[in-house]
Order: sequence, then C-alpha cells, then structure tokens
Amino acid sequence: MPENKDFSAPLSLLALDTCTEFCSVALQYQGQVFAREADAPREHSQRLLPMVQEVLQEAGIALSQVDVIAYGRGPGSFTGIRICTSMTQGLALGQDLPVVGISTLAAMAQAAIEIKGATQVATAIDARMGEIYYGEYLAVDGLASLVGEEQVCAPEQKLSELEANAQDASALDFSAPIVACGTGFDAYPALVTEAMTLVEEAKFPLARFMLPLAEAAIKAGQATDVDQLKPVYLRDTVTWKKLPGRE
Repeated sequence: MPENKDFSAPLSLLALDTCTEFCSVALQYQGQVFAREADAPREHSQRLLPMVQEVLQEAGIALSQVDVIAYGRGPGSFTGIRICTSMTQGLALGQDLPVVGISTLAAMAQAAIEIKGATQVATAIDARMGEIYYGEYLAVDGLASLVGEEQVCAPEQKLSELEANAQDASALDFSAPIVACGTGFDAYPALVTEAMTLVEEAKFPLARFMLPLAEAAIKAGQATDVDQLKPVYLRDTVTWKKLPGRE
C-alpha cells in the first residue's frame, strides 16, 4: 500500500459501482458528497469515467487528491463486475491509490438503513439462471453489518430457509419488521415473507451508500494495494485476470 497515508484524518473517497443495471459514482470530499447515477445497463463502460470526471470537477479536485477508491466488488453481473474492477485498477494504478471493495448487497442494505431507517434488511439480486444472490444485514451503529454469509442459491431453497428461520429465529428476528430490497424479490415475489416490506428506494446498489461502508472498512485496515483487488462473483465458475504483468 502507498506509504504515508493518514487514514485517521477525514478521507477523500471515490466510490464506483457498475455491478448491476445501475452505473454510479460518488465522491466524498471535505464533508460533502458529489454523486452521479444512471440506469444504463449496457453503457457502463462508456458512462463511468465521464461520471468520475464530473464529480471531481464539481468538487474542484484532481484524482490525485483522492485518498482511497472504493469499488463495488459484487456480487452482480459478471460483465458489470469486470467493468468496475477494471476501471478501478486503471484509476488506482495511475495515481498509486489504495482500494477497498464493498459488497453490492451491503450497499443496498445501507441504503435501506439510511433512507428507511431499517434495522433489519434482507437483500437479493436476481442472478439469472434460476438463482439469486442473497444476504441479510443488521443496522449496527448506522452501518449495514452482515449476518451469516452472502450466498448464491435457488429462490426455492432460500424460501425454505426463510420459513425455517421464521420459526427458530436463527437469523433475522422475524417477529420484528424486516426491509427487503433488490431485483431478486421482484423476480421471485414469493420470497417476500409476511415480516418483510419491499422497498424500491434500495433496489440497486449505489455508490453514495458505499461511502460510509468504505470509510469504516478503511479504518478497520481493509484497504489494500490495487494488486490485491478482489471481485466477488459467488459463483465458482468465474475467474478474474489481473492486468498483464501484475500477477
């Protein structure tokens, strides 16, 4: 990691995400957040860098003044994850900036916490091929905290697990309100149990909700060199290739 980085001071953070249908960028600088978002599922590679330039110009800073780049590490679209990680590599490598990966599911949960005041969140992204990416979160000190593990599974399997958990309370508290968000619930409405309320405002991961998660991760020592950038596909059949010469 680049030396002489003071992560105890207020951080200038750039966050990027293209892992789902939405393309989003957010910059945290001197207490302000500058953001750009677009529902453009086939235009991520064309949209992302201009959006980065726009938020930097709005804040009046150069990329070299950013402390850390946070990137959507997945799960999500294979192509979207590759675009996000590749763009992050290019930006970080040019300025020798550290990076930190943020879960797309956690970003959705964070949006539900901030927008809806949720204390329990179930997140699901439609993974296609008859599966979903799924994760459960609790609000801990205002931040999305993962319960158990993120997983890829058939919706029927998850519904059985949700029904079992509602009986034995082994995961989320099904006697209390649970906010549900994500395209997985749209694709498989039966997943929305009686305890859940589906919200549209947190349907997609957005970069601006990655910022508080990134700040916490950085303070916890999770920022790395760009060489250690790690996308998360959840499906084991996908491999990731680093830039040439940086194996």
